[in-house]
Amino acid sequence: MAKGLDVGTMNLISARQEGAETVFVQQRNSFVELDYSDMADQMLSRSDVLHIKKGDKVYVVGDDALNFANIFNRETRRPMKAGILSSDEKSAIPMIKLILQQVVDEPQHPGERLFFSTPADPIDSDLSTLYHQKTLESILSDMGYDPEPINEGMAVIYSELAENDFTGLGISFGAGMTNVCLSYYAVPVMRFSIARGGDWIDEQAARATGTPVDKVTSTKEDDFHLDFTSDVGGIEGALGIYYENLLDYVVENVVEEVDEEDVEEGLDVPVVVTGGTASPDGFEGLFRERLREADIPFSVSGVRRAREPLYSVARGALVAARSEEGERETEEAEANATEE
Repeated sequence: MAKGLDVGTMNLISARQEGAETVFVQQRNSFVELDYSDMADQMLSRSDVLHIKKGDKVYVVGDDALNFANIFNRETRRPMKAGILSSDEKSAIPMIKLILQQVVDEPQHPGERLFFSTPADPIDSDLSTLYHQKTLESILSDMGYDPEPINEGMAVIYSELAENDFTGLGISFGAGMTNVCLSYYAVPVMRFSIARGGDWIDEQAARATGTPVDKVTSTKEDDFHLDFTSDVGGIEGALGIYYENLLDYVVENVVEEVDEEDVEEGLDVPVVVTGGTASPDGFEGLFRERLREADIPFSVSGVRRAREPLYSVARGALVAARSEEGERETEEAEANATEE
């Protein structure tokens, strides 16, 4: 048995196969700090709220963190920022360990294969993803897994473009980063990320409207539509403006990177968009419009959003893990047959 894991700034999502069904387990990648009391500890334990006590503080972790933040008028904190482990958050590693334990659980056997998503180094920032990747490998190894990083954009290709021989442009619009991968028959031709995503939209909209970031995030996740009929002065109007700006920025960088990589002209490829930031209705049409207006040196045969944008990367990581697992089993069977 193998597993896939999407390590996102907003959510941690695992995927495993049970018969014909793919099973996903999800937790919000955040926590909130509360003052410790015996009564609070007892109440949290009785209600099965995921939490950890540390000194005179209690940290509520995962999906419950946003609810507690709203109740107690606190800001949630994140183990990750801009797509990688946050260097500003001292509790980043113990918190993400706790959430990972809930999401992937224990391996079914020692050395179970697990592919986890990792971003490419961003082209518009001096951030390095190496420390993030190696730290996650260490955490997952300590849990008993045999972990393997997979580029987030490539995971989108594995998840969504099997019927096109894993050829196409996959773009994962995450909370911390946007990851882009152009693949030709499962061989990456171009991979990069940009240091803007859903968090950037939320922060800009919050600053423009004088609204707490968590409230903007809740508004975006609560049936938000990119239809541009909202009051420009409100939260939804600001979200629409910064969504447009993000898509323009992504397309601009795709054009520049394609030119730099000397991608062969004449390619005709499908484009798949995914990730939590790509979830609002209207996103697919807006991105299609922006690509149509851009001067890209290859043809786009179509633009579509993944069936389940939030789960696409985890599913793609699982596809890669199961594919490698199958190859190993075949090699072992052939070796045993040769010995006999």
